Amino acid sequence: MASHGLDIQSVSKRFGDVEVLSDISLSVRAGEFVTLLGPSGCGKSTLLRIVAGLEHPDTGSIGIDDRSIDHVAPKDRGVAFVFQNYALYPHLTAYQNIAAPLVMRELTAMQRLPFIGRRLPGAASVHVSIDERVRKTADKLQIGSLLHRRPGELSGGQRQRVAVGRALVRAPQLFLMDEPLANLDAGLRIHMRSEIARLHQEIGATTLFVTHDQAEAAALSDRVAVIFGGRIRQFAAPQELYRDPVDLEVARFLTQPFLNVLETPVPIAGRVTIGGLHVAVRDTEGAAKPGKLAFRPEHATLVAAGKPGALPVIVKRIEHSGTDAHVFVDLQAGATGLVVRIASEEASSLRPDAATALLIDSERAWFFPNGGARHLVGRARAA
Repeated sequence: MASHGLDIQSVSKRFGDVEVLSDISLSVRAGEFVTLLGPSGCGKSTLLRIVAGLEHPDTGSIGIDDRSIDHVAPKDRGVAFVFQNYALYPHLTAYQNIAAPLVMRELTAMQRLPFIGRRLPGAASVHVSIDERVRKTADKLQIGSLLHRRPGELSGGQRQRVAVGRALVRAPQLFLMDEPLANLDAGLRIHMRSEIARLHQEIGATTLFVTHDQAEAAALSDRVAVIFGGRIRQFAAPQELYRDPVDLEVARFLTQPFLNVLETPVPIAGRVTIGGLHVAVRDTEGAAKPGKLAFRPEHATLVAAGKPGALPVIVKRIEHSGTDAHVFVDLQAGATGLVVRIASEEASSLRPDAATALLIDSERAWFFPNGGARHLVGRARAA
């Protein structure tokens, strides 16, 4: 399957008085898997529908391989859309659902008629071609034995594969997927996530994928566009987003379930002051404002009270979750509700109200100046 690049330039969209998208620009390379990630209502599904031609932007343009598709009808854009609810025809079999776009595109109204349609000139060879492509697609998705069943007779995962098959059979220039795993249970979501990754690796189709699930985005994507309030905050590879969030809101969204945040004065000589201690932080160079020090629970450790450079804390409670435990602590100097993730075996020796100390990994902590973004030299922000 030939891959095609996607170019979104300065797209804005309003519904009444509500600005849903604001000056969105995004380039997706041919064969790339890009995810639009953000909370509900941030505009990611609206952007997907604009690319498909189901909504029209107020400003901006959409192009595929340097060719504008702004005035091209949805059916002629070479785009395949997989919806959250799959949008399968309940009265048709899986075979008929997958074949539907080919039947509508390649057969005339008369040739689509039952019984006599196949006898019309040219119809037989088209039917044979459609049949070959449907069965080849079904085999690729491992649903060849289910083609005789209707959607009501299929599991959620099987219906999802049929929906993907209906998109795949058209050999589209671009795949658009709007939270296709949202209706599946947790175990099946992980399985189908692997299937989508395998399928993308096999066919190499350019894909724009929408989700609010950070783990889903990280597992599937070459790059992720984080969207808040109709704007792209950051566009980068998943590992870069995890390592270098551009602002505190992105950091919070990409950190589940806890992010530690401490108010700090203006950094001095690459250090911030917390509870009377000076903590080195890697990206305070040039900072002239007070701000917030943020770090994930896994980027701090509990050490013996009195250890140099560690913050004195009091253990409040412990939550065990398998091999790990979350230890909730309060700073003796005032800040409350901090969380440290450690091994459950290590946590078994701790007790509520015990005095210990918190050591922050300064290379993995971030300083966010108040009212601004981090000082990221040569790193990706929004694209």
